[in-house]
Amino acid sequence: MLISADILIPFPSALVFSTYRDKLEELVPYLQNVKQVELKLRRQEGDLTHLVNEWQGGGDIPAIVRPLLADSIFSWTEFITWNQSQLTADWSIKSHIFSEAVECFGRNQFIDQENATLVQSRGNIKIDPQRIKGTPLFIAHGLAKVVEEFLAQKIEPNLREMGRGVSIYLSKQD
Repeated sequence: MLISADILIPFPSALVFSTYRDKLEELVPYLQNVKQVELKLRRQEGDLTHLVNEWQGGGDIPAIVRPLLADSIFSWTEFITWNQSQLTADWSIKSHIFSEAVECFGRNQFIDQENATLVQSRGNIKIDPQRIKGTPLFIAHGLAKVVEEFLAQKIEPNLREMGRGVSIYLSKQD
């Protein structure tokens, strides 16, 4: 399932890019579906910055899957490579539930606009029902579809919310 979100932030792209990359923990108060983000690894390689972040989110869980998932669906590890010269961020997410079945990856581009930055987020999420261990395949197919749609519906607004949070954060820095 495709993930797509665009947001216009009224600040220069280099500043928006570095805020997303370097101020993530300071942005958490602006993200209503995120409880905590913890930086686990930061490695610099020329123009590339490699980060590993542990996220703890929250939110409503559909009743049909609540007994199977609980809050663990809202924990994930993000692997992200920031390219300073291209103003891009390539990311992948490893869920903390059904991690062998969930594939989620994408790219954020920070595009110069007149007196602003367009952040284009594009990604893909796919759940392979055959890799959901301990669940009969006929149940796994339905579960995979419900969870995939639910996550896609949560990820896109969260990407937009991140952009709004960056805008508010930067406006308070002036």
